[in-house]
Amino acid sequence: MSAKPGPDTRPPFLKPGHNAGDLVESSQWRILREERGLVEVDVHLPAHLLNPRNQLFGGFTGTYVDMISIMTARTLFEDRSQFQWSATVNMRIDYLAPVMGPRFCMRGEVINEGRSTILVASYFTDSEGNRLVFAVTTLRMNP
Repeated sequence: MSAKPGPDTRPPFLKPGHNAGDLVESSQWRILREERGLVEVDVHLPAHLLNPRNQLFGGFTGTYVDMISIMTARTLFEDRSQFQWSATVNMRIDYLAPVMGPRFCMRGEVINEGRSTILVASYFTDSEGNRLVFAVTTLRMNP
């Protein structure tokens, strides 16, 4: 994956001050690609989320999946102010290989858009493009 020309310094999801965003330090993520129904983000792996083997502790993976899923769902709204809230109603995570730092990439892709729910596939990959995590999330969209 290659980054868009020029730095993108805006927080891609949450500004500092949100518990989940601060935990994964989302204000430091870099957007690599963003279009309707698709988001790719370069992410660093904070030391406080590592297990004793210096891998992402599996319990925190859901936080990353939830955030990339919601971020992807937001792209369906041309006017982002129309995106008020969503609720995660289902999430399935497949751990394919350990997530190691210092960086990894996440990709979220809308695979089905219903009237009130959105199905998002998420992929974590390492710097060589190897898949580390695959997840499917169902979000209920609240108007």
